[in-house]
Amino acid sequence: MKGKVIQFRQGNHTVHERHFLIEIAGVDSREKAEKFVGKEVEWKSPAGKAIKGKVSAAHGNNGVLRAIFEKGLPGQAITTEVEVRD
Repeated sequence: MKGKVIQFRQGNHTVHERHFLIEIAGVDSREKAEKFVGKEVEWKSPAGKAIKGKVSAAHGNNGVLRAIFEKGLPGQAITTEVEVRD
């Protein structure tokens, strides 16, 4: 299933470099988002390198997912696609 990287997970004074918010088309509620918790996420760079992560939780009530990657993604990854797998 395809998803889209929205933004880093961040607070007023901190940015979590390995945590990203992901949006999936058709997932518009917290209940639908919680079904994806534990699934694997993979982002592919333009050079073909893959960085893997895992969906850790739902973020808010509008169906956004929080994913933690093994390495931090580059800033250019924002607004690009990721693959969400079982």
